[in-house]
Amino acid sequence: MKLTRLAALCLVTRLFAGNSLVDAGFDHFYNLEYDQALANFDQAIAKDPNDPDLHNHAAETVVFSEMYRNGALESELVTGNNSLLRRAKLNPTPATQKRFLDEIQKAFDLEQASLRRNSKDAGALYAMGITYGLRANYYFLVQKDWVSALHDSTSARKLHNRVSELEPQNVDARLVQGLHDYVIGSLPAMYKMFGFLIGFHGDKERGIRTVEQVAAHGSLNRVDAQVFLAAIYRREHQTAKALPLVESLIARFPRNYLLRFEQAGMYAALGDGKKAIASVQQVAQLKTQGAAGYARVPWESIYYQLGTIQFWYNDLDAALANMQKVAAHADEVDLNTGVLAWMRVGQIYDLEQHHSLAIEAYKKAMAYAPEAEAARESRRYISSPYHREKS
Repeated sequence: MKLTRLAALCLVTRLFAGNSLVDAGFDHFYNLEYDQALANFDQAIAKDPNDPDLHNHAAETVVFSEMYRNGALESELVTGNNSLLRRAKLNPTPATQKRFLDEIQKAFDLEQASLRRNSKDAGALYAMGITYGLRANYYFLVQKDWVSALHDSTSARKLHNRVSELEPQNVDARLVQGLHDYVIGSLPAMYKMFGFLIGFHGDKERGIRTVEQVAAHGSLNRVDAQVFLAAIYRREHQTAKALPLVESLIARFPRNYLLRFEQAGMYAALGDGKKAIASVQQVAQLKTQGAAGYARVPWESIYYQLGTIQFWYNDLDAALANMQKVAAHADEVDLNTGVLAWMRVGQIYDLEQHHSLAIEAYKKAMAYAPEAEAARESRRYISSPYHREKS
């Protein structure tokens, strides 16, 4: 999954040890099997409709299913282009949006009822923090409303601060606090001027230390903390520290092929092109062997990952061949991958001094997904041919 997607501002899950439906649901969730995960959570809700955590689980699964469908969990390898603010807007169906918002509202209603009975109910406070985090994610990914997203993520932080006051030994409650510190500390100054951020200046280093604590000592949120910590390490150019985390996640969730793609990206970022290629080739081998979870991997996604690594390692002929395979069947992949493939074809032609061919590829990128960032980037290369920055 795209570990660098920190748009999930305070999005964390709460695992229930001993609840077989929830445990099974999260096993499916982390293995990218969102339909099965949602079915498990729906069964759990049918048995206990008054548990807000279950509604949060369902809402989270709806969001991630949409992100997966749109390619928003995919990684762009070895580019260094990882802005917190530049993210493609999701376009879910009205039915998907309704399902998400309905679950969020049900969770809020149940949490508020519990807090009216007992304002110090740590479980309800924790659950409400999660609900705010989920809605923050929705505001950002669907509505591209950073102000509302930051407002809700700050509300989540305040609620989990209160949980920590009531339960000082609750390590899991610190994850939202750590992520909030890191995200706010990473934002441009203009975003820190909002009134609701008063008192929360953010501190990247403190945020990292907090997430590290949850990743090492958490119980319910340890997996999420490891995922976010790997994301943070990548963003902070500490890929060597991220790689062991991803490898441990691969061992735990072997059907999640995106983790193997992420592993490939990490090897590439560390300068080991051979291991990067080998990681992608392992995905191809598992698909060929019919391994569980790998039949769904489009060959075009494999070609794209290989081509991306080859592109950055200047194996341009091999990269062009793979990117052309992706572009020829762009309807088999998500919009993000398709438009990037066309842009890469153009960039390779430019690097090989064939600008007329590059222009045709850039035009196809622009036509394929006109609103995508890669389409806008392609437009610039028509008049100013792509070239590699000297390192």
